[in-house]
Amino acid sequence: MGFTLGIIGLPNVGKSTLFNALSRARAEVSNYPFCTIKPNVGVVEVPDERLYQIQQIMDSKKAVPTAIEFYDIAGLVKGAHKGEGLGNQFLSHIREVDAIAHVVRCFSKQDIAHVEGNVDPIADIEIIETELILADLAMVEKQLEETKIKAKSGDKKILAQVAELETINNRLAEGKPAGVSELPLLTAKPILYVANVDESGNKDLVDLIKQKTGSLVVPICAQLEAEIADLSPEEAKELGYESTGLDQLIHQGYKLLDLITFFTANNKECRAWTTTTGTKIPAAAGKIHSDMERGFISSEVVNAADLIKAGSYAKAREQGVIRTEGKNSQVLDGDLVLVRFNV
Repeated sequence: MGFTLGIIGLPNVGKSTLFNALSRARAEVSNYPFCTIKPNVGVVEVPDERLYQIQQIMDSKKAVPTAIEFYDIAGLVKGAHKGEGLGNQFLSHIREVDAIAHVVRCFSKQDIAHVEGNVDPIADIEIIETELILADLAMVEKQLEETKIKAKSGDKKILAQVAELETINNRLAEGKPAGVSELPLLTAKPILYVANVDESGNKDLVDLIKQKTGSLVVPICAQLEAEIADLSPEEAKELGYESTGLDQLIHQGYKLLDLITFFTANNKECRAWTTTTGTKIPAAAGKIHSDMERGFISSEVVNAADLIKAGSYAKAREQGVIRTEGKNSQVLDGDLVLVRFNV
């Protein structure tokens, strides 16, 4: 599995429509604030044409893409941190994901009610931010109280934990995200924003979100993406939809988490794998099988771009673009890795 991304936002902003488009699942879509109570989970292939090009070159019988798990988390409302709208249950679902995609409504549609009465993406963002901060504050305050009791022993390690918790507590009390923390805090998770636009693009509102958040913002017309998802790949290409907004969301999710894709291939299968930038090749091999990391000797590595340009593995070797890498080398995005190891 690549990584998990939780789709959050106020009710009726288009989360379930977006989720359906992503996973072609059948999540209930309704003009009702809490139609999604348990998080729907969809496994989505990461689009990567390199995988299929490598498959052809290496004559692999099948191609196995890497994937993302998307969690469609029910809409949050004011007071979620106090349990409003089943808020505590929904917030606990967010703690389980690697990153957050916050869907913000930019479209206007009279027949879809807005939970706050009018379309205002900045106000919507502030509501969600406040709820996440208050939920974290409640968790940190409880943890701080318990740790202070333990700190009466004078243990230096526990005293350091108290100081760290106090720093985080002060940040949250000032209305700021927690920052880096070992606790499963909501505001410590990487976040990107999905501006759910209409077919006009709502550029002014998208720019406003970028200015307000300073974060990655992906404009997507969820309704249009849902319609595209019902088309075959051939039909989508004929209509000019070779790359969709959903593709952009997946790739921006990778960027957010500093992830890369590497490949393995033999005559049976060609497979894509996800890891973080800077991963050493033995650790990357460990994602394939733990024996590969333990018994790692060396690896043959060629980048997909060089392999595709050469047209065959033999020609890539002739051109000198296949390199032998040892334990201290890092795997790079697009690398095809063949590992030598002892069992």
